[in-house]
Amino acid sequence: MFKSFRRILVVISCFASLFIFTFGAAAYDVRSGGATTVKKEGANAFSLPAANLPISKRLDFSVGNSFFRNPWIPAPATTEARDGLGPLFNTNGCQNCHVKDGRGHPPEENDLHAVSMLIRLSIPAVTDKQKQLLLTQGSIPEPTYGGQLQDFAVTGHPAEGKINIHYQTQAVSFADGTVVNLRKPTVSISNLNYGPMAKDTMLSARVAPPMIGLGLLEAIPESTILAWQDINDEDGDGISGKANQVWSVEQQQTVLGRFGWKAGQPSLMQQNAAAFNGDLGITSRLFPSENCTAKQSICNELPNGNGNSGEFEVSDKILDFVEFYSQHLAVPSRRNLDSLQVQEGEALFAKAGCDSCHKPSVITADVPELPALSKQRISPYTDLLLHDMGEGLADNRGEFTANGQEWRTPPLWGIGYTQEVNGHTYFLHDGRARNLLEAVLWHGGEAKSAQQYVLNLDKPQRDALLAFLNSL
Repeated sequence: MFKSFRRILVVISCFASLFIFTFGAAAYDVRSGGATTVKKEGANAFSLPAANLPISKRLDFSVGNSFFRNPWIPAPATTEARDGLGPLFNTNGCQNCHVKDGRGHPPEENDLHAVSMLIRLSIPAVTDKQKQLLLTQGSIPEPTYGGQLQDFAVTGHPAEGKINIHYQTQAVSFADGTVVNLRKPTVSISNLNYGPMAKDTMLSARVAPPMIGLGLLEAIPESTILAWQDINDEDGDGISGKANQVWSVEQQQTVLGRFGWKAGQPSLMQQNAAAFNGDLGITSRLFPSENCTAKQSICNELPNGNGNSGEFEVSDKILDFVEFYSQHLAVPSRRNLDSLQVQEGEALFAKAGCDSCHKPSVITADVPELPALSKQRISPYTDLLLHDMGEGLADNRGEFTANGQEWRTPPLWGIGYTQEVNGHTYFLHDGRARNLLEAVLWHGGEAKSAQQYVLNLDKPQRDALLAFLNSL
């Protein structure tokens, strides 16, 4: 009789779990991207269209994917609509940096090219004219090499230079005596082929972020993001996030920044067009000039790509397809929610105060032209705001209203898929963290108290916290 009673309890428990998963709050926990969420594991977990995207729109997604994935070539070429690469560039295709639509990585110390990491360049704004330019440019480009170093060039011409990266280690100790050796990168540029670089040049390394869920982030109401601000820390919790205010090329005015490591881009359209221009050397309506400076004649010596029969190397139509693709890349579902270890880790995440910046839940706006992304309850674990992360993570380089210690809160959804999608676990803006624990330990500034909380956890608690992060 006891065995029969136990079987009945098991059946009731299973039905209750199924009911909660299907109709209760747990469904939102699993579906990080709301109805757009897909259930996919493995190397292609980041490469599927939104689950609720109609069949009629999946062709647009596939066309955008082709321009994102396939390589571009130098002009002139017989391949229409896909020439115009360079003459200076970082890569010949978007997918080379966002491998499998995922996360980039820093080069190893003996790598010839950075590939999925780039170096931002700028000099301090000293003159009144330079300070005025900050309103529309965000930073002042290095006079000879511009705002970004290109370590590739078309055949027969020299690249701008070579990126070198070296690491120093620093030890961090937990309360139980466990020691973790963190690595801090030092970046330098060698083989400069177009003359010396300004002595006061500021360098900032950036690895490519994952592409999933970007359309959902774009659909978060501006009013919600601004309401999360606490610039003067009026509630006294030590968290004082602020929104970046950046220049919109399309609107010709200052607007809210959302994308990039310092939220320096206002929209996916501008983010994509800027990447075409800076990373691939391809012009568009938004960025009509080649990415050469006045001191580099290479752009005047070589033909432009006009295979699309338009004025620019990438047409508005192609930009629209790539925008649609980047808007509708789905977030894969969470895993292991029934694990007691994961549940303990989620509680520790909240107790540490991590959810003050990594907001676990928000509802997207009603976007009539993008119904699949509209009114979705999502769990991106970001507030899209800038936060002072302390001297340890500082690049000492401003970008619009972001200062040298401020970074946008990166979304955490899908972070547990990094190893299987990209074959590594390098995190943070420059990939210095070799795993999630190192990434947590690099937190300083406004996140210093959260870091200290984690340093006082014992190993089972640390394992639980990591199990939670890997469940996202």
